[in-house]
Amino acid sequence: MRVVSGIQPTGNLHLGNYLGAIRRWATMQDSIEGEGGECIFFLADLHAITVFNDPAELRANVNGMAAALIACGIDPDRSILFNQARVPAHAELAWILNCTARMGWLGRMTQWKDKAGKNREGASVGLFAYPVLQAADVLLYQATHVPVGEDQKQHLELARDIATKFNTDYGVELFTLPEPHIGKDAARIMSLRDGSAKMSKSDPSDMSRINLTDDDDAIVQKIRKAKTDPAPLPDSWDELADRPEARNLVAIYAALTDRTPQSVLEDHAGQGFGAFKPALAELLVQTIAPIRSRLAAFSADPAAIDAILAKGSARAADIAAPTLAGAYQALGLPR
Repeated sequence: MRVVSGIQPTGNLHLGNYLGAIRRWATMQDSIEGEGGECIFFLADLHAITVFNDPAELRANVNGMAAALIACGIDPDRSILFNQARVPAHAELAWILNCTARMGWLGRMTQWKDKAGKNREGASVGLFAYPVLQAADVLLYQATHVPVGEDQKQHLELARDIATKFNTDYGVELFTLPEPHIGKDAARIMSLRDGSAKMSKSDPSDMSRINLTDDDDAIVQKIRKAKTDPAPLPDSWDELADRPEARNLVAIYAALTDRTPQSVLEDHAGQGFGAFKPALAELLVQTIAPIRSRLAAFSADPAAIDAILAKGSARAADIAAPTLAGAYQALGLPR
């Protein structure tokens, strides 16, 4: 079993990033290793450049995301961790697969329609074709499983379609058809100031989010001032349907303790937020403090991250090489 997954590098990481994606990778690492498999995790910096990025900011984001992954539990000695751009085979195989994929397939991709909006003529070719790079990302490593959320199922199906067409066109059994890896649903963390909006680094108010670099006092203050309502907590999750801010705080508590929101409410029913918020803040401090400490250590030694990514890319390149060579051979192209 080989699981392959990528994440776009972003700066100013917050609780939503941690509970929504990063922690899931750490959990996956442990479970897949227990089943005798391996995980390949990468920073999708080639995907990031489908839109303009400031070069210095992009590099900082790559290193910052790598540091965050390690700080949150990814062990580069147990999993392979690298950034795409260090392994040219990703771009090489993507071009080969671009010649197998069909315009109609890509034109039907829901995320293309959403991201390009009405300005399709002004969007980059990379934005249109990035699902083919995604296919290359997993097919290159003969991935057996790929973690997917609801919005990525269509992309995995495209990868399988491209792999099937290539194998059929050239009479080979080169590419493994990856299956979805369905894990526990990631928590959807909302703004502390508006329970109807996702927690985001782009929100102008720093009080809307818990950053992974926030100190203990900042965390406590942000939770104390988080928007709520005057009603006490009910004993049923369904009763919070029309109370988005209350629902969000309960969901955060549940995610941090690996419990269901319903079980959290059973323990705290009837309490006001004057009692619930301090308990939540204490949990957050316990969670964020060790992450913050490890991030500070990496900030003091930036060369350590470069060394980890270089080592991971060398391991990844070794695994990718036979598949890329097989693709060239199938096409009749010398290398």
